[in-house]
Amino acid sequence: MKENIKRIGDAESAYVQEVLATGFSGSRGVDMVGRLEKCFAEKFGSAYAIAHINGTATLHSSLIAAGVRAGDEVIVPPLTMAATAMAVLQADAVPVFADVDEETFQIDPKCIEKLITPRTKAIMTVALYGLSPDMDPIMALAERHDLVVIEDDAQCFLATYKGRMVGTIGHLSSFSFQSSKHMTAGEGGMVLTDNPEYADAVRRFSVLGYAGVSRKTGKVTKDDIQNPEYDRHISLGYNYRMPELCAAVSLGQLERLSELAERRIDVAKLFSEAIQGCSWLRPQVTPSDRTNSCWAFAVRIEHKTVTWSEFRKKFMELGGDGIYATWKLSYQEPMFQNRNFSGKETVLEAAYSGSFQSWKPGLCPVAEKLQKSILAFKTNYWDWNRAEEQAVILKKTIAFFGN
Repeated sequence: MKENIKRIGDAESAYVQEVLATGFSGSRGVDMVGRLEKCFAEKFGSAYAIAHINGTATLHSSLIAAGVRAGDEVIVPPLTMAATAMAVLQADAVPVFADVDEETFQIDPKCIEKLITPRTKAIMTVALYGLSPDMDPIMALAERHDLVVIEDDAQCFLATYKGRMVGTIGHLSSFSFQSSKHMTAGEGGMVLTDNPEYADAVRRFSVLGYAGVSRKTGKVTKDDIQNPEYDRHISLGYNYRMPELCAAVSLGQLERLSELAERRIDVAKLFSEAIQGCSWLRPQVTPSDRTNSCWAFAVRIEHKTVTWSEFRKKFMELGGDGIYATWKLSYQEPMFQNRNFSGKETVLEAAYSGSFQSWKPGLCPVAEKLQKSILAFKTNYWDWNRAEEQAVILKKTIAFFGN
């Protein structure tokens, strides 16, 4: 039996106390954000890390740094939380949805290639449930067509692709510290890149367009800020800065990230063992050239008569904690169906001279099929006894319906 672990440990509390002891005085600050950025970059083997308030702001900043502007197209997967596509709209660009691979659930490079047009500026991948897409052919497409690849790795910490750390393969990558993620500060996010120009652009966009910030610093000096002649803002930017308290918790979590990630992998192994011998539950396939950080343990239900809802209901009747559905495909959400983009639709129509992709049924048939069949079991069990109980309940649920 494995030991129980803490979701929030002693280091997180100690770092928070450091921040509180300053009384939030800038002159007595402990630069927790700077410490976090340095350690995060080192952990992932990346040149630059820029902290943000959340993992959607990171995507917005990355898109702007990549040169995405009004009317440009960005290819995205539809099988993920809609914030990925929303960030494209926030950048006044057009999301173009590419279908996914039926076995891995990840964006399909072959489908990406068919969608590239002269207006395509970037490809945004998503490491869904903790598994990397097939990045080599995606990067090859990007090089051939002069595109920027942005990795959305909100659910993927410390996984690898062909021996490389996920988050260091694309031109930019985005991580989320939202409460359900491998490491958390309640909210928060990080952008990684090895490109100094991208890093400067991300920083400036996320800190109100200040002239005095850069890839290495997120603060303006007192000499500048107290100078009446100082030209502060050299470009439009948003206030996406991470607060010191979030950085303090994140730093403590980062120091324990390997332990936190390993727990999710161990829980996924329990669930994998529980479904052995079941002919109608098929787990997400992790190819041999990748590792999976198991944000969730995702399986497809392929029973001839038992529905997704019936399985979940029985699982919970037997004591299960519940099962997450996969989000509606982004283009199936009402905001896309009704083009209700809070005024952005006017900007897009003015900037975009092409024909919008038809967001109708059948656009991404593999993703549409998967979306209705995926059962996602949570893996964030810090109490090992509870994890073992859930695996037993899963096995009982399968037995109830018959292997």
